Amino acid sequence: MPNPEPPYPAAPLNQELVDLLVEVAGAPPGWARHVTPDARLDGDLLLDEGELAELAGRLREHFGPRTDLAALRAGLDLAALEALTVADVQRLLPEEGAR
Repeated sequence: MPNPEPPYPAAPLNQELVDLLVEVAGAPPGWARHVTPDARLDGDLLLDEGELAELAGRLREHFGPRTDLAALRAGLDLAALEALTVADVQRLLPEEGAR
């Protein structure tokens, strides 16, 4: 029987990332509860291409040029784009203190 829990605990979400997602989505109060590590940007959070482009720009402005969501997305096929999660974006962020 497969183990239902991941082999290691998921890192807590970066609050700045959550705040940026809420802002670019133009989301109502309470929407942030949908922003979980395994939430898909497209399928769960329903971000459209314009919002994803805005998120990419805001990530670079806020976290620096190495936080390149556009480059990550450019290298993915359609299935991988649909599966892209908040945790995938968080892995682009620099470590605390590295900014």
